[in-house]
Amino acid sequence: MLRNALASLLAAMSLAFAGSGVLAQEFGQPQPKLRTIPLQVGGHTLIAEVAATPEQHMRGMMFRKSIGKNDAMLFVFDELAYRSMWMKNTLIPLSVAFLDKDGRVLNIRDMQPQTVDYHGSEGPALYAIETNVGWFAERKIKAGDRVTGLPRPSK
Repeated sequence: MLRNALASLLAAMSLAFAGSGVLAQEFGQPQPKLRTIPLQVGGHTLIAEVAATPEQHMRGMMFRKSIGKNDAMLFVFDELAYRSMWMKNTLIPLSVAFLDKDGRVLNIRDMQPQTVDYHGSEGPALYAIETNVGWFAERKIKAGDRVTGLPRPSK
């Protein structure tokens, strides 16, 4: 009887955690591919998955083993604020560009895999774009450049 009760409790906890994405993180599963949109950055196109919810923000590109040459993840936040990113459980090196409400690049940071260092925006950001490390530098994208094709936040 105790064994059945324990099994039921564990099953209920598994369902609760699975709904919150905790199990996926614990077992090393990337989040399912999100809807994509094209973004224009300094005359170059990125195909960006749109992470718009807090859970999608939290999981980001964790546990992915690679992304395409011109693929990215766009983080859309509900309000303008100073932002930071880290690379916990992220297996590939990435660059992040923080953008203001008008889509202007505030700053770009390169990030190394499996680190917990915080990489922050140099001003209030409404968006962040993560892509392969060096993508922005190779295309001479810098602070002040504008990104077009950005969706508006839900709020």
